[in-house]
Amino acid sequence: MTALSRLAGSILLLFGLALGFAQTSLSIATGGTGGVYYPTGGAYAEVINKYLEGYSAVAEVTGASVENVGLISRGDSDIALALADTVYQAYAGTGRFGEGGEFPQLANLRALGSAYPNAMHIVTLADSGINSLSDLAGKRISVGAPGSGTEVSAKAILEANGLTYDDIDEQFLNFNETADALRDGQLDAGFLSVGPPTSSLLSLAETRNIALISMTDEEVANALAAEPTFAPYTIKGGLYKGQDADTTTIGTPNVIVVAAEMDEDLAYKIISALYAHIDEVIAVHPSAKDTTPEFSLASTPIPLHPGAIRYYQEAGMEIPAKLMENCLAATCQ
Repeated sequence: MTALSRLAGSILLLFGLALGFAQTSLSIATGGTGGVYYPTGGAYAEVINKYLEGYSAVAEVTGASVENVGLISRGDSDIALALADTVYQAYAGTGRFGEGGEFPQLANLRALGSAYPNAMHIVTLADSGINSLSDLAGKRISVGAPGSGTEVSAKAILEANGLTYDDIDEQFLNFNETADALRDGQLDAGFLSVGPPTSSLLSLAETRNIALISMTDEEVANALAAEPTFAPYTIKGGLYKGQDADTTTIGTPNVIVVAAEMDEDLAYKIISALYAHIDEVIAVHPSAKDTTPEFSLASTPIPLHPGAIRYYQEAGMEIPAKLMENCLAATCQ
């Protein structure tokens, strides 16, 4: 670049700043590159970049749900995806959050809505001899990355069905690491809470014969009794190579999380743009077909941000009372 062109660029930048053209950057906390959070967050960033004047956004690789709610609460990220059980625990100060937990309560969390349900994939190799949850005892099991919602959910499912970390050789691996360890014979099974289909398992199924472990009706009921944000879920046969039968498991909504401190107009613009252009997100990953106002109002476990409440009210939708809690804005009256 010549000195003249650098000078011209500087003049244009200063001119843009003077006229108010500067972009406000937004950080979107996602997860590892082998899951659905990262491409979904990238699609959200593209929607913001294209349709929110004055804002730019970028998807950040993170440890997923537990890390993400902390990033939002501290103001280190602006938008995040996180599993509903993690979000609820963080907001309410239960489980791993609040008194007696590993993390502080994060009462300033708010939701824009819910994105799609995760399915708990309990995956092994077809010749492993593992056919049920009880078969996991004594085995090398990935329970998810440190700071992930997968680990929160896996621990809850195991404990609800009589297994603890004392009964398994627990490994804390992300989605790609879990798939690689299964492929290389360094792991017996793994938990992946993710919107199906997920790229890490699609790739694994191309090189190894995988098997998804179905939960029994009793095991599902035990998990539902232990965690109110869980719901029964069926992973349809045919999504992964060699998996023709349906798999019974647990589903957990993924929440679009922001801080209570976010500007109301910004929150309103983000959720408005997301619903208006959801087809562009679906083009990136089909799980976004579930990103609807109806799913959000039925599945979101914590109060909505006032900007989101304004959107749903303008859409003529009835908002559950629990999603209006702690809302002091005029919109919420």
